Amino acid sequence: MIAATKKPEAIPSYGDAKWDIDAIVAELRALRVASLERLKKGHKPPKVPSRKALAGIVEGFSAALFPNRLGPADLGGEGTDFFVGHTLDKALRELVSQVSIEFEFASGADAISAADRGRADDVAHALLHKLPKIRALLDTDIRAAYDGDPAATSLDMVLACYPGVTAMIHHRLAHALYRLGAPLVARLIAEIAHSSTGIDIHPGARIGESFFIDHGTGVVIGETAIIGKGVRLYQAVTLGAKRFAVDEDGALLKGGARHPIVEDGVVIYAGATILGRITIGRGSSIGGNVWLTQSVPPGSNITQAKIRTETFDGGGGI
Repeated sequence: MIAATKKPEAIPSYGDAKWDIDAIVAELRALRVASLERLKKGHKPPKVPSRKALAGIVEGFSAALFPNRLGPADLGGEGTDFFVGHTLDKALRELVSQVSIEFEFASGADAISAADRGRADDVAHALLHKLPKIRALLDTDIRAAYDGDPAATSLDMVLACYPGVTAMIHHRLAHALYRLGAPLVARLIAEIAHSSTGIDIHPGARIGESFFIDHGTGVVIGETAIIGKGVRLYQAVTLGAKRFAVDEDGALLKGGARHPIVEDGVVIYAGATILGRITIGRGSSIGGNVWLTQSVPPGSNITQAKIRTETFDGGGGI
């Protein structure tokens, strides 16, 4: 009797043959495997916190901070406190999960350890107790936007409509998490705000009370920037680094103070670029499209150089 031979397994096919998808799938698989081997993390992709989950968490915290404007439309009376408590509980539980994933990612482990989950609990607990201070700071930001914009007809309009306020809600939460030891979660929250508002604020930036970003699109604020009280920025302002230090092998050195210090009461108009660890003195005004790489004293008024319109005939001026 002749033994039956085993048929070879069929090669899976994906979609219409004319696209030649099978070959591309195989190439992408090979690249994934090679990348994971280089990272020495085996063939299991490391998990990272979920942007979608974090967007929901920030939405929950925002509603808990401002329930009468960012919460349900029919909220009122004793139901407000119930809503705030329930929303905070849900947001905190989800935050613990996402921070735990960050700690797992940082450690390179294949599973979340009890120690990492305990640390994540501590981060969430600490953030919870910072929320009253965050709400108070945001109140000053909202008031600054209302006082600084003649088009603002109410504080409620500012809270509901202004992208600068939306960006600051995200930043105040992200900065707290950054300081509490969850920098990846914080950066993802900052990028969620960047995507929706066009305002890019690194969660490490230290920003004082009564901060107003008018219009906002294209604003960039670097990690080590320090901004005082009552500062106002317009669209397309950059508070960036002038240069990046490198080691002997040419690799970038991480950290180090490299972004501007902006003192109290400074106004920076649209398109200004301020680079390096320089200081903009208290009460100064920086005009539109100015390029600034040197410190200026308090009370300065910096504008673009004016174009000279003089003419020189017969070789004059040589």
